[in-house]
Amino acid sequence: MRAITYSRYGGADVLELSELPTPKVGPDTVLVRVRATSVNPVDWKVREGYLDAIMDATFPVVPGWDVAGVVERVGLDTPELSVGDEVFGYVRKDVVSGGTTAELVAAPVRTLARKPAAWTWEQAAGAPLAGLTALQTIDRAGVTSGQTVLVHAAAGGVGSMAVQIAVARGARVIGTASERNHEYLRSLGAEPVTYGEGLAERVRALAPDGVDVVLDYIGGEALATTPDVLRDGGTVASVVDAAARDELGGHYVWVRPDVEGLTELARLADAGQLTVDVAEVYDIADTAKAHEASRTGHVRGKVVITV
Repeated sequence: MRAITYSRYGGADVLELSELPTPKVGPDTVLVRVRATSVNPVDWKVREGYLDAIMDATFPVVPGWDVAGVVERVGLDTPELSVGDEVFGYVRKDVVSGGTTAELVAAPVRTLARKPAAWTWEQAAGAPLAGLTALQTIDRAGVTSGQTVLVHAAAGGVGSMAVQIAVARGARVIGTASERNHEYLRSLGAEPVTYGEGLAERVRALAPDGVDVVLDYIGGEALATTPDVLRDGGTVASVVDAAARDELGGHYVWVRPDVEGLTELARLADAGQLTVDVAEVYDIADTAKAHEASRTGHVRGKVVITV
């Protein structure tokens, strides 16, 4: 099968289009014929070795954790799925090795759910990691109807999904973003505010009593404003800075594969309450360009690779 691989840590130039054997299918695993995958910031961070201290890698590595495709073969004990099922998932395993930027991937059933009919393959491929990250931070922070929620980096891949999920739960959402993305945030149901000096004052102008929840997907100065915008008894959750937990008494979240979470994303999609903004689509042969596009951060929405 065709797959993108790298045999050492480094820049996008270490990525190669290779021929690999078909992956083995374990008892609780299915073989997925990949239609599309996507690039997340963690993919180039893993490729450059930033996560080597906490995750073992077996070279050559096939990068990628997001997948959308069709079940081609099932393992010995996989009653959840059948051959021909259209699925999407966050296929993160315990070792960095057999990823999703390939024609075929062996995916544990604990990482997959049925693809929503409302989404294209490209949208479904862009959703799993970003969508689960958004959903799990929202769940950890306990977002409920009637609350006011501040989402940092609200126009990004994770932030835009968090906005939509929080709105679907009946929350009022304020989102930080650059001015060029303000109309986009309004289309998702959020009230936009601009980054930078005076952010706390701009948030307080919209929510004089403070916000109930801060969802942080960028860290730095944005997260530092939390004490100035969070009401007494409110909570904060971050995916980029442990200070949210260690200094602010909130939550620090590392996204986990979760079938129930994926199923909830699919339900929201088919209900018309959740969409995925696909920014750019690349062929698998151009994966290095896709990684570079993600790394620059100059795109709004998901960078997707078709296989």
